[in-house]
Amino acid sequence: MILNFLWSPLFFGMQDISSALIVIIALLIAIAGVIAASWRRDRASALLFLPYLAWVAFATVLNGSIFLMN
Repeated sequence: MILNFLWSPLFFGMQDISSALIVIIALLIAIAGVIAASWRRDRASALLFLPYLAWVAFATVLNGSIFLMN
């Protein structure tokens, strides 16, 4: 949750694209870790995290593209 809340002020508020990219990559890894850790115990919960993973992956690509273009 901290990474999720930290990204918006970095990206939009401070317009610090490089720091926001680091945070969103860490968020993407954390979400994948939650899915992997909960897969055997609670598959329904893990599956419910997949759309969130997809959305953050898309946002990571956008953030990375903006970083590379600037």
